[in-house]
This record gives sequence, structure tokens and C-alpha cells, in this order.
Amino acid sequence: MNLNPKSKQTDLIGDALSAMPALAASDIEVRNNILKRFANLLLRDREKLLEINAAEVARGVAAGLSESVCDRLSLAGGNFASMVDSIHSVVALPDPLGSGPEHKQPNGIWVSRMRVPLGLVCFIYESRPNVTADGAALCIKSGNGVILRGGKEALDSNLAIGRLAQQALTDENLPPSIVQVISDPDRNEISRLLTDERFDMVIPRGGKGLVEHVQKIATAPVLAHLYGNCHLYVHSSADLQQAAPIIVNAKTQRPGTCNALESLLVDEAVAAKLLARIAPLLFAAQVQIVGCPATCAILGDNCTQAQNSDWDEEYLTLKISIKIVAGLNDAVKWINQHGSKHTDGILSTDRDAIEHFIQFVDSSSVMVNTSTRFADGYMYGLGAETGVSTGKFHARGPVGLEGLTTYKWIVRSDGATRN
Repeated sequence: MNLNPKSKQTDLIGDALSAMPALAASDIEVRNNILKRFANLLLRDREKLLEINAAEVARGVAAGLSESVCDRLSLAGGNFASMVDSIHSVVALPDPLGSGPEHKQPNGIWVSRMRVPLGLVCFIYESRPNVTADGAALCIKSGNGVILRGGKEALDSNLAIGRLAQQALTDENLPPSIVQVISDPDRNEISRLLTDERFDMVIPRGGKGLVEHVQKIATAPVLAHLYGNCHLYVHSSADLQQAAPIIVNAKTQRPGTCNALESLLVDEAVAAKLLARIAPLLFAAQVQIVGCPATCAILGDNCTQAQNSDWDEEYLTLKISIKIVAGLNDAVKWINQHGSKHTDGILSTDRDAIEHFIQFVDSSSVMVNTSTRFADGYMYGLGAETGVSTGKFHARGPVGLEGLTTYKWIVRSDGATRN
């Protein structure tokens, strides 16, 4: 399929662009009602959606997809309820659109800023069918049109969820084409989407290969992170009793996510005590440990010598790298060299050490005596997230409603002219 005026893709994008002004002009009550209807429709069709999704997970397992991919693909367990809860959380948030306070300049003009939608957003993602719901909900609330292109492994789930979002729009007398789910599983479709210059932002969510491909060819700005090599540094002042469950939770609670702990740094002053406390807990959770020579000297046969590549790796499985460092400055330097600017944290009771770490670690989220698994838009009170941005322009960290808006300056006067 070539990108031309008669192509199916062009029609979808054109339809979304035509429909967007009606959504952007709608009252917040209307946008919230759409989301409430969307959540209710998901609950109404829960059993059907879970059946569709279970079949996709089974096909993924049969096709040899990794455990972490299948985990992200599944809506079973609490994942379905979390998806619906995210929509309700977005409803509860204030309207991200509208004017802020005015201030008067000495020259007689009144100046304010108005938050407005970004425009047309394209989501490119793998596995995660909840992204279809989150992306649709966040874009509807923020007045944006959205084109959603998920992976073929979740195509049936994505289409079913997308149809319910469209039905909710229709029920509130707004064009369903505001939300579009691409049904073509052809991987070349991604390239065709990304080179369409009518998108205002592209948001990829998936593996490093997908994100790199999107960043390389997209003509619109890209909001993304490549991978999550998340660190925790155990400072010499750390409460080791408190540190142990934080480390285990960060690594094992859901290891296939981008905010799971991958690399542990331990101050040499507490290394022996800390490793003796956490190693049995990690082994009990079936976590494989690779470490520096000093770590392996303490753990013996329970530790495998780390390769150079291990320090930069996002494992997304029950594996962790552990390095013993000389102190705070070495830890900060190591994280800034090997981290992915996603989420890094310190376990410490020393206020000065904590403030130094916060100031000098170059990460989009910095955790203090907290599991890295909290680096999530829902946990931050954003309702849901479009993803995590490790860049420094427009938005950083978990991106919610505000990250899907921009602003225009509004200037008023009673006929002021400039001298």
C-alpha cells in the first residue's frame, strides 16, 4: 500500500484531523462523559475482551514470545481492572486545557497563556493492549486526535478496545474517527505512518529496536525512552533492614517492566552486611546475580562475573548486576555513565548525601528510599501515562495529560500600541 490520497492510512489520518476540532472545542464535562462511557463499555465487555486477549497470549506462548512480552500482553489478573481504573483516574483530573492567570505589563497589555491540545498524536507500541485504552483516554481528555498502531501479537485486543472508545465518542455525539486503531499488521505500515508529516507527536512504547527505528525515521517530534537500566545505590548510611525489601521489590515485583531494578550499586562500607542480607532473598526469588570481582568474592559460587555489557543491560527478567563502589561520588559517576536516564535511586539516611544524589544524577525520576517500580504515571497521580520520556525537551519522566498539551500566548489591551 503506497502512501497516496486514496490510501487507507491517509483516509484514517485525514478523518482524525477533520474530527479533532469538535473534540478540542468540547466542554470538560463532555470529555469526561466519554471516558466514563468508555470505562463502562470495557466493563460490559470484560469477559469477551479477556477471551480475545487470552487467545492472543496463548498464541504468543506457542510462538515463543518471552515471558516478559507475554506478561505485558496479558490483561488477566489485575491488569484489566488496572486498565479501567486508569481511565477513571484520568476522569478525576482537572481539565488540562484553558487559560491561566493574566498579568499586566507596564506597557498596558495583559498577558496570559492558554493550554491547548498538541494536535494529532501517533502511538507505536508492542504487546501492551492497555496502551490502547490509556492512549485513547489521555488524548480524548486533552482534546487530541490519536492514531494507535500496536503490535500484531495484540491486534485483536487493540481493535476491540479501540472500537469501544469510538462507541463512547459516538454516544456523546462526537466523531469516532478521533480515535483510530490501525488494523494492518504489516510492519512496513510503521514506516508509512512515521513519514506522514501531519502528526504533531509520535510516542513509541516497546523494545529498544522499535524505539530506535521510530526515532530514526519519524518526521514529527518523538517522545520516548530507549530502555530502562534502572539503578539503586545503597549509601553507607542506609538502613539495611529497610533497604532489603526495597531492592527485592524493585527487582522482582514485575521484572519485565522498564522501571524494574537492573543494577544495584553498594557502598563498600556496607557491602558485606548488605549482600549477606539480600542475597538469600534474591536467590529465593530465583534472581540470577552477576557482579564485579568484589561482589563475587563475597557471594562466591552464587555470583557470576559480570561482563562489560552487563553494566548497560536492561534484562527485563530475573537477573541483576551488582557493583561495589567507593562512595557517593563514584555511584553518581557510574549511574551517569551507564544508566539510561530513566529511573535511579538512593537508599540513605544522610540528608546531605540524598540531596547531592538528587542534584547530580541525570535521571528523569530519582527515587529516595523508594522502589523504582513506583516510576509510573498512574503511581505519580497522572491518571495514566503515554510513556516515559528520558529527553529534556517538552516533557520528561512519566508523561500524562500536560505532556499532551502545548500553549499559546494570549495578549489583550484596550487598543495599546507600541512606542
